[in-house]
Amino acid sequence: EEEEEEEVEEEYTDDSDTSDTEDRGPPGGQPAPPDAQPASTPTLRTGGSAGASTYARSTDDRAPTSGSTPGSSNETTWSSLWPASWPPTRLVTTSISRKKERSLICGVTEVLCEACDQLGWKSPTKIQVEAIPVALQGKDVIGLAETGSGKTGAFALPILQSLLSSPQRLHTLVLTPTRELAFQISEQFEALGSSIGVKCAVVVGGIDMMSQSLVLAKKPHIVIATPGRLIDHMENTKGFSLRALKFLVMDEADRILNMDFETEVDKILKVIPRDRRTFLFSATMTKKVQKLQRAALKDPVKCAVSTKYSTVDKLQQYYIFIPSKYKDCYLVSILNELAGNSFIIFCSTCNNAQRVALLLRNLGITAIPLHGQMSQNKRLGSLNKFKSKSRSVLLATDVASRGLDIPHVDCVINYDIPTHSKDYIHRVGRTARAGRAGKSITFVTQYDVELFQRIESLIGKKLPAFPTQEDEVMMLVERVSEAQRFARLEMKEQHEKRKRPKGGDRDEDDTEQASGVRKKVRGGGRGGGDGGGMKKKGGAAWRGGR
Repeated sequence: EEEEEEEVEEEYTDDSDTSDTEDRGPPGGQPAPPDAQPASTPTLRTGGSAGASTYARSTDDRAPTSGSTPGSSNETTWSSLWPASWPPTRLVTTSISRKKERSLICGVTEVLCEACDQLGWKSPTKIQVEAIPVALQGKDVIGLAETGSGKTGAFALPILQSLLSSPQRLHTLVLTPTRELAFQISEQFEALGSSIGVKCAVVVGGIDMMSQSLVLAKKPHIVIATPGRLIDHMENTKGFSLRALKFLVMDEADRILNMDFETEVDKILKVIPRDRRTFLFSATMTKKVQKLQRAALKDPVKCAVSTKYSTVDKLQQYYIFIPSKYKDCYLVSILNELAGNSFIIFCSTCNNAQRVALLLRNLGITAIPLHGQMSQNKRLGSLNKFKSKSRSVLLATDVASRGLDIPHVDCVINYDIPTHSKDYIHRVGRTARAGRAGKSITFVTQYDVELFQRIESLIGKKLPAFPTQEDEVMMLVERVSEAQRFARLEMKEQHEKRKRPKGGDRDEDDTEQASGVRKKVRGGGRGGGDGGGMKKKGGAAWRGGR
């Protein structure tokens, strides 16, 4: 079926008068001559002009009015997100089909639309439809949305548009609860702003402060930081100041406050300007977040696109009621049954995540840990190996439960049930992202019944039991017990290495250094290398047997 073509009218603003243009409405008066040259692609330069921004907008698209909801038409387009108060510098004559118009990914300027298009963003998500027009109108925003709903784009695009209008170093501060989320947000900003020269700095713990100080001395446009390390630089790094800051973003705000960062956040709020814009984004609204809202935001607009606590519809959620001592056996059985999928397995402690990762590697499963006791280089290495699919199983603590956008996670397993019910929502939110299907399985032992009932009460649904064959699980007991013994020996050896004064901090995967134990115990069996893999149900889940 042929797409209907629409012509966009030519309109020009008078660029000769540069005074008082910030809040000026759509241009009036006589149009510029038809032979006027189009503006060049805007770039960010310190102390320089952003240049003329190019906009593409269909003539029948109008900014949302006070009585209408953005995106309320049958087909939501990025062009429908234009606020009435935002003055386009130039409207360009072009011919765009409706299909092409829907694929123009966001923003406000054409250069941002093209950047989003390159990232594969075909249409705005619900939170972006609600939040972007409000943000472009100069208001503070509280964004509440389920995980995997595009919250990063909802605050990144308005900030980049502001940078295009008025370039400035140290323009934006983004606070995150975890280091990994900080790196991910930086990647998003740099991808969206690559064509306009956006510079970002990630300021987190686990990395040398001197190298971070050198990056901050170059005065990047955007600083993404964890609160603790940012305070260290504010107190100790000469020349670093946020007194000219224009935007403050708190992503996963409830987690920031639950991790006892209130003191650090208070210090930051006292230093940065009061005359700023503040965006607060989270998946859940808690009393602490409400208190922070009253202290840090001015007349905010609340953009909520989900129920108070919810999981996405395409997520299949199950539970398994099992005896505590057989958790490892059931885990191996499920990994064998669902072989070929990618898994994130959540554990409650760093020690447990490390132990289970070693156990699975002893059984030939390509598992890798991610927890807070690992160095920052190792944590990033584990995450990158899992993202690149060189490892199919990630053993993680709740450091990986918030904000991380890991594509194509097929299944989340709660090996240890979360103590706080709200953490369940964030854990299972690592799968079924961006409209894809996913599965979650929660292990419930005789000690976890009350916690499980709280989770069901929170999400408002009763979870079905995941079907398992107990006889087949019990066949794995002997092999899993042997793997458990090797895992304990390997952890003991690693602990002794850390005690050695010249042990160093190598960046290799801990679980890939463990082959020495098995060689000692078994007389040279194959170590925990990359080979092998999960066997189908009924097959041996052990590699290098007797």
